[in-house]
Parts: sequence; structure tokens; C-alpha cells
Amino acid sequence: MEVSSLPISASVRAKLISAGYTSLSSLFSVSHSDIARDLKISENEVLEILRVASQRRGSESSNGTSSIVNGAQSAWEMLNEEESLGRITTSCSELDDILGGGISCKEVTEIGGVPGIGKTQLGIQLAVNVQIPMDYGGLQGKAIYIDTEGSFMVERALQIADACLEDMREYHGFLKRDLQACQVNMQPKDFLENIFYFRVCSYTEQIAVVNYLEKFISEHKDVKVVIIDSITFHFRQDFDDMALRTRLLGGMALKLMKLAKKFALPVILLNQVTTKYTEGQYQLTLALGDSWSHACTNRVILYWNGNERYAYIDKSPSVRSAAAPYSVTGRGIRSSVSNCKRVKMM
Repeated sequence: MEVSSLPISASVRAKLISAGYTSLSSLFSVSHSDIARDLKISENEVLEILRVASQRRGSESSNGTSSIVNGAQSAWEMLNEEESLGRITTSCSELDDILGGGISCKEVTEIGGVPGIGKTQLGIQLAVNVQIPMDYGGLQGKAIYIDTEGSFMVERALQIADACLEDMREYHGFLKRDLQACQVNMQPKDFLENIFYFRVCSYTEQIAVVNYLEKFISEHKDVKVVIIDSITFHFRQDFDDMALRTRLLGGMALKLMKLAKKFALPVILLNQVTTKYTEGQYQLTLALGDSWSHACTNRVILYWNGNERYAYIDKSPSVRSAAAPYSVTGRGIRSSVSNCKRVKMM
């Protein structure tokens, strides 16, 4: 049960969501005084909010709509389901190989690295590749792209879409299949029309969009990937209360994991880096702390090795840790070449 559906004033709902109280369970897990302090309201107002929340929770329980236990699923059924879901190619064969065939569905995957390493480029590539038709090994879906930094480039997405179409034509030529339908029905602009773009400018907007995603995807069943670029940006600004930040991030992570499972789609979280003092020296590490690493099923770290870009599988329950080179080219993410250099694409 979501706080956003409670019959209370819009201003109070906004305060609750901004403070990280997005579900009824989060309201009843802390004391009255904690809520009053976080929302800067009186305890009498808090008691009224809890009274309304209790009534709503009680009515849903009596109607049998709040059940969270849907029955057991056998491990054999889980295996068959996972094998039938498919994956999103990264357009780099070496990177696909260490990922077990590409980005896996029904999981949250975090991709982090230093500025300029190609995080946004990879995000745009995945938003395009998810649209590859099933006949060509794709998911034939649409993408949601949540941009917190303003780094999404429409012109770049168009370049990558055009290159994707060229790759499909080459694939058709190799297999000598009839590509006529694809040539008629798919143009680079069609790829752009299938990317739902959200620009968010504050952490409250980011939380609101994440809360809205379940409804949006329910109305757009063909959405097959959610990309947030980056998950970090607004949570590194103006946060004096780190406990509040942790609670907000935890609530958002739970919602994203629920989305991935409910709609059987991959959620891609692009992350920045920060420094961490370890064993007498400063080291680069992904932002948001160690506790955040538990919010993701898979974690991929992008880094430079000389003049060459590499991706390293830092965490995954299904594939072993491994590294692979990749390149950022005018056509998008591609397999690495030996003379790869840092070049400006645009």
C-alpha cells in the first residue's frame, strides 16, 4: 500500500514522500516523534496521519487485497522462466560474453565508473538495443530513460539507432533472411519514439518518478528496460541528514527491485565514483557507500587500462568475476580494437 494513495492533503503526502515514507509499512516502522521531526509537523498531526493509514490498511486487509503471499514457485519453474526471458545485447561481443549473453532481465544492474568512461553511452546503447526485433535476438520492447544529470543526447541516440539498423541489415545479409518488413517498418526515428524520457532536477522529483513507474509500465506493457542516469547525482547534493538519505535510497532500491521482478525487465542504474580511505590510502569506489551495493543484483565497474576501456564484473550471482575490453565509437558501444584511443565522438 502506497502513501501516495492515502486520502490526506497533497502537501502532507509530498512531505511524507520527500522524507522517505513511501509505503504504509515505513510509516508504522518508526515512532511518532521521528515522523514529526522529519516532516516538521506536530505529533497530533502525525497521529491523524497514522489513523487514516490504519483505516486504509485495515480495509484492504478485510477485502483480501493486501496479501503479499502468492504461493511458492519451484526452482525448476524459476530456471525455465529465467531461460525464456532473453537478454539485451551491449553491442560488444566480449562484454556480452562475460555478462552471460548480455544484460539480464528481472534484475537490477549497477554500472559505474569515472567521468568519460562511457556510462551514458552504454545507457543510450541499451535503450536502443532493447528495441531490436525478436527475429534478430532482441526483446522488441521500449525503454524508459530517467536523466538526472542532463547528459542524454538525442543526436547521439539517433546515431546509435542508425548504426543498429545497419547491423541488422548486415545480419540479414549474412543469414539471407527476408528483411523487407524491418526495412519498411523501422527507421532511426522509430527508435527515438520508443524511448520514454524523464528529466528530473531534484531528489524529490526522482523519488516521485520512481514511484510513478509501476503505473506507467502497467499502461505501457511493451516497456522492457528502465535506465536511470545517474542514480547518484541528486543524492550527493545538500544532504546533512545521512540517515534520511539512507532511508530514501533504501526505499527507492526496494521499489526498483520490485519493478524488475514484477515486470520481468532489467533496471539499469548508472553510478558515479567517489574516493574511499582504505589501508592508508585513498581509492576510487562507486558512490553511495557499501550498503548501497546490496541494492543491486549485478555490479559492473568501468575503468581505464592505459588507453583502453574495460568492464569488470564486480558482483553477480550467475556469472563469475571477469573483465573485458570495449570501445566507444561513432556507432556506439563496440568490441575493442588494439589501437583504441580516447576520442571525442560528437
